[in-house]
Amino acid sequence: MTPEEVVGQLHSGMTLGIGGWGSRRKPMALVRALLRSEITDLTVISYGGPDVGLLAAAGRIRRLVAPFATLDSIPLEPHFRAARERAAFTLTELDEAMFMWGLHAAANRLPFLPVRAGLGSDVMRVNPELRTVTSPYDDGEELVAVPALRMDAALVHLNRADRLGNAQYLGPDPYFDDLFCEAADAAYVSCEQLVETAELAKSGPPQSLLVSRHSVTGVVETPNGAHFTSCVPDHDRDEAFQKLYATTPWDEFSARFLSGASEHDYQLAVRTWHEEQQ
Repeated sequence: MTPEEVVGQLHSGMTLGIGGWGSRRKPMALVRALLRSEITDLTVISYGGPDVGLLAAAGRIRRLVAPFATLDSIPLEPHFRAARERAAFTLTELDEAMFMWGLHAAANRLPFLPVRAGLGSDVMRVNPELRTVTSPYDDGEELVAVPALRMDAALVHLNRADRLGNAQYLGPDPYFDDLFCEAADAAYVSCEQLVETAELAKSGPPQSLLVSRHSVTGVVETPNGAHFTSCVPDHDRDEAFQKLYATTPWDEFSARFLSGASEHDYQLAVRTWHEEQQ
């Protein structure tokens, strides 16, 4: 598929999961394609990074479910912060472990999973809709009932994929992308390189074959499609460009880098900016 064909399967008002972690291996080409559409009023589920910042700055998020929104080397995502400060969307902020178990619950088609994470913390205070359950066994322990983070669609980015939807990460961490795919009604994988199935087995160990075709709806080849986030070993985070993003007023950044008609226009604008810095 193309990024535009993926976005053509999405619609306003849906619940959208976005894989990756902070400013690492985000499906940014798909997020940028989403920004070129008219889709809005989204509930976004994400270990938040610039995906959240871009969509929040553009006014596309109605509700965000996330444990954080960070650019990693810049601790707090500035466009997320600005949108949150002006109450542009509602926020459900969960502990990282609670978020993970919400993904597990959705992937296993369970309404919730009981966990200890969150007990005794302000997570329960700021999320009064959360409930607790009592163990039916002799211990009688009270646990948090973390609701399933079910999604209409999920977007993830991996290093390699085949045309069938099998996808592989080659960096240090899976970032729960498999859970995002399994927790969604439809899942779209963008990748740095599309390869034959046999090549996946040669590129890394078996555990690197993270995403299986049974949970994938479509595949998009997007070289450098995670930019400006990292996608090691294919490319590191573009720290200089990330700093530009974080310090430039949204209207100015958007006009220069996001006003084109395609991902090619974005990549060209980025290369031009880098050339100007030399």
